[in-house]
Amino acid sequence: MTISSPGIGSGLDVNSIITQLMAIERKPLDALQTKSTAIKAQISEFGKIKSAMSTLRDAARALTDNTTWGMTLGTSSDAASVAVNVTGGAAVGNFSVQVLALARAQSLASQSFAAATAKPGAGTLHIETGTWDSGQTAFTPGAAPGVDIAVAATDTLADVRDKINAAGAGVTATILTDAGGARLLLRSGTTGLGNAFRTSVTDADGNNADALGLSAFAFDPSTGAAVMSQTETAADASATFNGLAISSASNTLANLVDGVTLTLAGVTPAPVAISITQDSAGMKKSVQAFVDAYNALAKLIGGQVKYDAANKVAGPLQGDSAAVGIQRQMRSLVGAASGASSAFSRLSDIGLQMQQDGSLSVDGTKLDAAFAKLPELKKLLANSDPLVSANNGIARQFRMMGDALLGATGAITTRTDGLNQRIETNQDQQDRLQTRLAQTQQRLLAQYTALDARLGQMNALSTYVTQQMTMLMNSSKKD
Repeated sequence: MTISSPGIGSGLDVNSIITQLMAIERKPLDALQTKSTAIKAQISEFGKIKSAMSTLRDAARALTDNTTWGMTLGTSSDAASVAVNVTGGAAVGNFSVQVLALARAQSLASQSFAAATAKPGAGTLHIETGTWDSGQTAFTPGAAPGVDIAVAATDTLADVRDKINAAGAGVTATILTDAGGARLLLRSGTTGLGNAFRTSVTDADGNNADALGLSAFAFDPSTGAAVMSQTETAADASATFNGLAISSASNTLANLVDGVTLTLAGVTPAPVAISITQDSAGMKKSVQAFVDAYNALAKLIGGQVKYDAANKVAGPLQGDSAAVGIQRQMRSLVGAASGASSAFSRLSDIGLQMQQDGSLSVDGTKLDAAFAKLPELKKLLANSDPLVSANNGIARQFRMMGDALLGATGAITTRTDGLNQRIETNQDQQDRLQTRLAQTQQRLLAQYTALDARLGQMNALSTYVTQQMTMLMNSSKKD
């Protein structure tokens, strides 16, 4: 509150007096605000712990996932002709593939027009997908119904292209322009014998196969109306797998072997060796991700709870039982033994060693040796035993710890909720104190304003008395 017109009566500095008195009165409020800042800092730090713990839990969960321990890597002796991609579930093994022919899409080309702006003529173009026999003397329509495309006399070659592409007929159209003019090219949307197509027209000039007008786009060898030129016939891919003949409408062979996808790109004169091996490098990345997540959380909590004696600065969570408890649980699990594996019992057995600063280091030699006993390594980290908790894998125990701490009744959640409640209580106390301070300031203002006025009156009386005495003394001297 601003104090107006101080010292009207006596010149007393009412503003200064009240400001100093209010500074004393505000000390409890200042203490509450300082406390609020400290609590908010603690909430922020627990937010960081929550995020880092979530990352650690996810990293631990990855080490309990069968897909992690089933990671495999595919290689091809001729990746340019047969590329291999491996997904989860692929078994370790070797096989051979020889590509005899690639799958092809049927392609047609029209006669040349002067330009893409040429107008072929009016009528209806009918496109139907299906399968040609080996001599293209018979056509078997596919499941999808044929599509009719209306062409106006004003439509250009480019318009015809656009209408075909918009019709969803299973055929794509493009225009090839060269020195000879512009040609309409038609191509099956997908490869394979079963994805061939034929075209027929209802030409506005009355002749549907004379190569004039819209008839220029007819192709149906079974009726003799093959005006468009076939540049490529539809065909299935042909190959051998470990000597067995296989065929495919696509050049992508998915799940020929579970979890393995082969992409055929060229005919091979000899079988191509495909090898599916254990992806130890990928698994090690998962282990390293766990170590990194652990170290990030350990470093975070270590900095929050420590006391810097050199600078005499305490961490924001020094002495906080929840933070210290989390730190203790983490370190306990790192050193804990598991009965899951007959070869390994602790993380240190596989090269994950606790350091003096609380972090984990990775001994690459020991970890490589552990991967040579992959089933036992998996047990140490991922084993699940609902009856005997001591037989649970270490990573599974970390995941369970993370679930518990981050749950609705976990230490991180309850501690954060408690701190938020303290913030609310603190704010209520500040609000009440602010109200009392405002009242105190009003009271002091009234008191010191009245004192100022009273002193002013007394000063005026003193001045009057002094003047009268002076006058009397001067009068006596004259007599």
